[in-house]
Amino acid sequence: MSSKQVAFFIILVFIIAIPSVNAQEITIGEKADQKSIEVVISSTNEIHVKHVIASLNSPKQIELINGTITNLTVSDEDEKKKQFGVIGDNDGIMIFPSQKNTIVEYDLGDVLFLKDNVWTWNFLYLETTSFIIPKEVDSIFVNNNPVYLGEKNGIACHGCQMILEYFIDEPKILENVKLENKEFLIEIRTFAEINQFNFDQSTKNISFEVNGKNQFVTTIIPLELLSNPYNVFMGDEKIRFHQYNNGTHVWLNIRSDNSGNVSIIGTTVIDDEKLTIQNNPSTSESSINQDIIVYILLGIIILIGLVVMVIIMRKKKSSTTREIQDNNTYIITEFKESKIPTLKLNIKVENLRDFLKDTKEHLLLIY
Repeated sequence: MSSKQVAFFIILVFIIAIPSVNAQEITIGEKADQKSIEVVISSTNEIHVKHVIASLNSPKQIELINGTITNLTVSDEDEKKKQFGVIGDNDGIMIFPSQKNTIVEYDLGDVLFLKDNVWTWNFLYLETTSFIIPKEVDSIFVNNNPVYLGEKNGIACHGCQMILEYFIDEPKILENVKLENKEFLIEIRTFAEINQFNFDQSTKNISFEVNGKNQFVTTIIPLELLSNPYNVFMGDEKIRFHQYNNGTHVWLNIRSDNSGNVSIIGTTVIDDEKLTIQNNPSTSESSINQDIIVYILLGIIILIGLVVMVIIMRKKKSSTTREIQDNNTYIITEFKESKIPTLKLNIKVENLRDFLKDTKEHLLLIY
């Protein structure tokens, strides 16, 4: 037996002999390069985990996801079983060198808990992890924020630390709303009891009673009936909500601490302008009268502005002004420039035209 084999055997015995050591504290061996981590949650809330490890030239370790681990297997791509070393109490494993990818699989228990009809998992694993969600679930909650899956079967979580929540077989309440000979379907999803549903088109208000504490309530509304923006109230208090729009419907989600009356108010109802005119025939006439008053006031303001402009322009006329003292006396004030003294002529003449003609040359010479 070579010295390298002896050393490796001693290290392996040392690892196996200390099961009480926490995996995160073990420094023997480098961490393996994980190509992918997949967590599959079944409809019966059973969890299966699969790690795909890149080929190794030396022994390396991986940490396993926290929980009760059963049915742990390690194999290569050809499904051939491989030997491995267990670190701690199934906290991690040591993988031996391989030229092929290594597949680590196990079942995971004691991590999902049912609370208020919601399955909850406080997940922590600082590697990129993919989650496959039960096919019956079309929306989940990550850190209390809704994620609508649509046709997708799961999510990817990077450096993952999250609280995952989801429902299975969540009750659905369907309410028909009729507006202008059109019928619209409003869907409410919740484990809480829903009573006194009502839609008031004049106030653009959907309301209903919620009987149940700490329950998620999701209301799915056609955008043609009621569109964004929205406000949601519990009683008289505006409450936080999340929304998702798929182009035809909006999902509005709330989680209230208490029971009470929920009101959802939008801003646009189908043919809203037409409905307003039909419900208030005097509105059009009132609007026209208001427009006339506005135009009159605007005209007055413009007229005042023009008068002010004329007055200002007159004050900025040429520097020559004339003042008439009596019927035959004229005062001519000439050229108030900075270096030319003011010249005033008080001349009484019978004819101003003759005066100007006779004195034109003299004035020019003086200037």
